[in-house]
Formats: sequence, structure tokens, C-alpha cells
Amino acid sequence: MSVPLTQPFLEVRGVKKKYGNVEALRGIDLKAYTGEILAIVGDNGAGKSTIIKTLSGAIAPDSGEIIVAGQKYHKLKPKTALAAGISTVYQDLALVNTLDIADNIFLGREYKTKIFCLDRKRMRQEAKELLGQLKIQIPFLHAEVGDLSGGQRQSVAIARAVHQGGRLLIFDEPTAAMGVKETITILKLIKSLAQQGLGIIVISHNIEQVFQISDRICVMRQGEVVGLVKTDEVHPNDVIAMITGAVDINNRGRE
Repeated sequence: MSVPLTQPFLEVRGVKKKYGNVEALRGIDLKAYTGEILAIVGDNGAGKSTIIKTLSGAIAPDSGEIIVAGQKYHKLKPKTALAAGISTVYQDLALVNTLDIADNIFLGREYKTKIFCLDRKRMRQEAKELLGQLKIQIPFLHAEVGDLSGGQRQSVAIARAVHQGGRLLIFDEPTAAMGVKETITILKLIKSLAQQGLGIIVISHNIEQVFQISDRICVMRQGEVVGLVKTDEVHPNDVIAMITGAVDINNRGRE
């Protein structure tokens, strides 16, 4: 895939984070563009979760800057991140199993009638339209989310992220514990979101999937970015070598 270079929607400059004597992030520099899929890969402890939590506002960095759509932040809070256009879909999805699809999509942003009751008719209609726009096929919109398959639950979480106004969607291991068919469906959905102009960041241990969907790959190791490459210009073995520390091509493919 070829992505035209434009002004990045997100830019991370020199972000650091320590937990006691442990340096979780050691001056991270990163850019993410709308219309592309950036994969972040690395072994356990590489700093992937920390940088994602920093971008979503779950934790505050010790230093550095986060620039979103030209606006500079020294730290983000969850509401600030959402308002800036960053929506995160965590591995646990954060769905309420006893609520139906529309209730989960509108969770925290429910429509109410003039008598302050939930306007379920309006929410279900808009949820149906949103799922249609995203080409998400779930036969029973009244079903409780707890009764859905893993792929359907992931689709609901994605729809909620889009509904929140996310222009940059962050996915943490989006196909974990899914079967082959559901994995293919979710990967197609993620690719279609980028084709619609949204920015996508995917955290994944699955190198094969990373090469199927990403435009660029950011390799992290021990709290640092050790490689930032275009997917079609690198071999999977090179990425694995960077993850393990066998090769460090930190300047290769950097934009």
C-alpha cells in the first residue's frame, strides 16, 4: 500500500515514562497519519502498552510532547484524548455484557427523550445505520453483547470508537483469541476504516497479520523505537530481528 505523505495527525516527541528505576519509555518519537495503518510491534516489556496508555490518556508521561491535529499536549486525559479524536479499543473491549449493541455503542453518550428516559428507538436506529456504514453484519441488534461471538464483540467496540468521533483508532491485539474466519473479518474492517480516511494504530504480536494490513511498522524494544519502516520495503525476518535485538536499523525507513 502506498500512503501519500501529509501532515501527521499524531506526533509523539521525546516521550519518557519511568516506574521507579524502570524506564518504560526512553524518549519515544512517533508519527501517525490519517488514511494509514501503523503497526507497533515488540516483545513483552518493549513499552507498547505504555505508549498506548499515554496516547489514550490513561497515564501521564514524565516528559515530552504529544501533538494531535496541530495541538500540543504535555499529557492527555481520557476525555481530552477523545475530544482530540483519539479512540482506543483495548483487548478486553470494555463492553457491558448485559446491555445490547446500541446501548454499548452509545455508552456514556445516550440520547434521552423530553421526559429524561433513554431514547432507545433513536439509538438503535443510528446504531443500525452506523453498522451499515461500517459494513458490520450482526443479525440481531437487540442481542446482549455477552451473547455475541468474539468477532462481533470486537465489531461493536470498533463501532463505538468510531461513534465517539475517533479520527485515530488504536487497537490493542484486535484479533486475540479469534478463529480464522472472524480474524479475516476484523482485519478487513480495520483496513476499510483506513481506506475511509481514519488513522489506525494496531498493537500486535502477530507478524503475519501485521504484514497483511499495515502501511508502516514501528518496532519497539526496551522502551525505545529501534525501527520505523515501510511494510512493503522490509521482510518479516528483518522485523523479527529488530524485535529480538539481532538487528538495529533505527534510521531505516524513518520519515
